[in-house]
Amino acid sequence: MSKAQIPRDGWGARRFSDVAESVTERVDDPASAGVQAYVGLDHLDTDTIKISRWGLPTDVEATKLKFFPGDVIYARRRAYQRKLGVAEFEGICSAHALVLRANPEVCLPGFLPYFLQSDQFHERALDISVGSLSPTINWKTLAMQEFLVPPLEAQRQIVEVLDAIGALEECLSAVVSSIRHLMAAVAHEVAELSAATGALTPVGRLVEDDRPVTYGILKPGTGHPGGVPVIKVRDFPNGLVETDNLLLTSPEIDEEYKRSRLRAGDLLISIRGTVGRLAEVPSELAGANITQDTARLTIRGEHDAKFIRWMLASNFVQRQIQSRITGLAVQGINLGSLRLVTVPTPPPEDQRALTVRFASLDSLLQLSQSQLQATRDITRLLRHHLLGGEANHVQ
Repeated sequence: MSKAQIPRDGWGARRFSDVAESVTERVDDPASAGVQAYVGLDHLDTDTIKISRWGLPTDVEATKLKFFPGDVIYARRRAYQRKLGVAEFEGICSAHALVLRANPEVCLPGFLPYFLQSDQFHERALDISVGSLSPTINWKTLAMQEFLVPPLEAQRQIVEVLDAIGALEECLSAVVSSIRHLMAAVAHEVAELSAATGALTPVGRLVEDDRPVTYGILKPGTGHPGGVPVIKVRDFPNGLVETDNLLLTSPEIDEEYKRSRLRAGDLLISIRGTVGRLAEVPSELAGANITQDTARLTIRGEHDAKFIRWMLASNFVQRQIQSRITGLAVQGINLGSLRLVTVPTPPPEDQRALTVRFASLDSLLQLSQSQLQATRDITRLLRHHLLGGEANHVQ
């Protein structure tokens, strides 16, 4: 280790076994463990220290590890996923995790989970993982590793900063969740009222007579410079068509499939693979085409197309779509089944008013999601700055 690489603010090299201990209290019969929660690796999330979901001990068998409030559950299997969580309750967890408990003489309990998220720890975890299919960290190997650790007072200050921005992130996440629930509740209310009054219309009757529900090009080709843009399902992952990497098909193929050409404002719905994904065709893609995995809906003028899109995304409609999916290797819904799916269609003036309401909520949702993402980006930068990057690496 080069002394020149240790910062002059009191950080010092420590073996990980001095920083934390591995708690190995085994539970051979999870059902009789006397606890109410089981935390598996799939219950842990990347880039957060909070455990927000868990299962029951009766859900699992075989040997597990017991943890207590304040312990850190760290996924030692597939460490590249960067999964860990701080326990707020007593329970049992997967044996593919490490239950870590801070040594308070060297590491504040509140500092340990943030340290485990640091770049220097993560890079070392990847280095010492063994195995190809499911690389795993061995505790004995980890215990011997040396890391640069700040003094306790510096740890306290780091924890204060990261706890504060973590609280902000949690609040923004709750706002995003609340807006989504509100939008779902409004859609549910519309669907219930429409069902009670018989204001339900099959998809096949929502579209213009001369532009029936149809799918697109079977084999669009490998790309033709100067050709016609073709929208694939992966081009609208989040409700908006991403135009950067659209395939261009030849004019000859486009002419063969002119029945599926698009107009601005048409609705797209995925019918194979990830079934039920939606998007609206932007004006710059008028005249484009679609693939066989996507259906086109040109909504009749008496309906508000944007409102229909909101309803197509509702649980009321999506449940119908999912119930009609067939296939094993590649799942999908055929056009005949899609045409029979019923959509809430209140009077036109109500559709327009509800579209305004949904648009307002969606704008608020987009803003909240942007703020949440910005907060997460800042958190990563702060972790890198406060917990050490290249400058805090033990050679």
